[in-house]
Amino acid sequence: MSAGNVSRRNLLRAGGVLTAGAAVNLLPGVAFADAASGTTQTRTVNGSFAAGNPDFYYLPVQVPHGVNQIDVVYSYDRPTVPAGTRGNACDIGMFGPEGIQLGNQRGFRGWSGGFRDRFTISASDATPAYIAGPITPGTWHVILGPYTIAPQGLNYQVEITLTYGPQGKSFHPNPAPTTAPKKQRGKSWYRGDSHLHTVYSDGRRTPDQLVAAARAANLDFIVSTDHNTHSSQLIWGNYATDDLLILNGEEITTRSGHWPAIGIPAGTWLDWRYRASDPADFRRFVDQTHRAGGLVTAAHPFANCFGCTFEFNYDLADLMEVWNGPWTADDDATVTHWDGLLRTGRWIPAIGDSDAHNPEHIVGLPHTVVQADSLERKALLRGLKAGRSWLAESSAVTLDFTATGGGHAAGIGGRVPVDTGTPVTVSVTVGGVPGTTITLFDQLGPEQSVPVPAAGSATLTWTTYPRYSRWVRAEVRRAAGSPNTTQPNAMVAMTNPIFLGES
Repeated sequence: MSAGNVSRRNLLRAGGVLTAGAAVNLLPGVAFADAASGTTQTRTVNGSFAAGNPDFYYLPVQVPHGVNQIDVVYSYDRPTVPAGTRGNACDIGMFGPEGIQLGNQRGFRGWSGGFRDRFTISASDATPAYIAGPITPGTWHVILGPYTIAPQGLNYQVEITLTYGPQGKSFHPNPAPTTAPKKQRGKSWYRGDSHLHTVYSDGRRTPDQLVAAARAANLDFIVSTDHNTHSSQLIWGNYATDDLLILNGEEITTRSGHWPAIGIPAGTWLDWRYRASDPADFRRFVDQTHRAGGLVTAAHPFANCFGCTFEFNYDLADLMEVWNGPWTADDDATVTHWDGLLRTGRWIPAIGDSDAHNPEHIVGLPHTVVQADSLERKALLRGLKAGRSWLAESSAVTLDFTATGGGHAAGIGGRVPVDTGTPVTVSVTVGGVPGTTITLFDQLGPEQSVPVPAAGSATLTWTTYPRYSRWVRAEVRRAAGSPNTTQPNAMVAMTNPIFLGES
């Protein structure tokens, strides 16, 4: 059977639930009969997608009473394609009988993208990225997401197996604690990596391995941001320590870019089934993030992969991830774009994250150092939202950046509120950065630089006037790259701006 003729937008009734929204596309479904406890039944579906098809399809599965486990295995062909042509890639997930409407968290039961070729769901357990819970009768939906399709099409096979018997013991979530007392310092600067992945999406670190890596990087907090699922949010309490605060997040991974929602309550799921051409849908889930107390990050805006470049409205973003992992050309492009927005009066506080997926990815390269009233979710988010933060290659890097004038003083993210003719002196002191150069920037570009000696510490001081400089920010770069990147002029540290003049 082919999915090529299914309409892109429609209204349908599935499992007794009226379902409406963008890209609701039903495939021919399968039905199972009642069976004795302890038995299994399997159905196999074959189909194809043509190039140019919609982003998501839904395979209805009629589940009878008495089922205690669902197993799904899928595969698809990967034909050879010419250089410069995209081959086949297809994602997978599951919705329960509560419905497949956009934003329906009750119906959502998991998403593994293209990372796994199979998953299991039962009342007591589920494959990482899926949500354990009772197997209730009704119409379930396997969701298939053809990410890229070769010119000759994509042929797929989905095998669904039901196991019959009584429901197992209920799964009980154990979210991370809200404190890390050994790292609590009151008002201070806290180091954190706010974009990280585990085996609960497409990462290869287990939660305990990620915690160990974060502690080794001397971080105070991390944000878990597995792709398109809240599954890992429900288990972090099993791995938490008293010297690392674990915050919840989700990387909403759309076909028009990625945006991590960070600092959301455990158990919060945000939908991803829309593009930048559906701005009302994007705004809906941004608003949901804000109502939940979280922040929206525009992630790796110039990443060179399909669906990774950020195409949404920056006006809705709270943070802009200007540095993602080891320094590369796309990070340079992002900083240039961020600086350009700043020059036009649109300041989105900068953030830096490792986006670490695998053991070879260094957690904390880079990370964000944020000034907060305490090591606590709301306080950290307030600091990030206000731009009271700077970005660092590692915990070995130290930095202090201040501006004074007319009896006023301000730090990163602050303002020196003096008239245009009052001199303002800015000073940046760095440590742990041998072989680098400190540069001060305003809206005109680089203004002052000083090399850092072999000892790794230096101070750069410069006096300007609000008449000439609306803001000042600092960068520390290494001309020869760094041990983790061959990219020349690699960033080692950078700050958000200090603003000069009356607002």
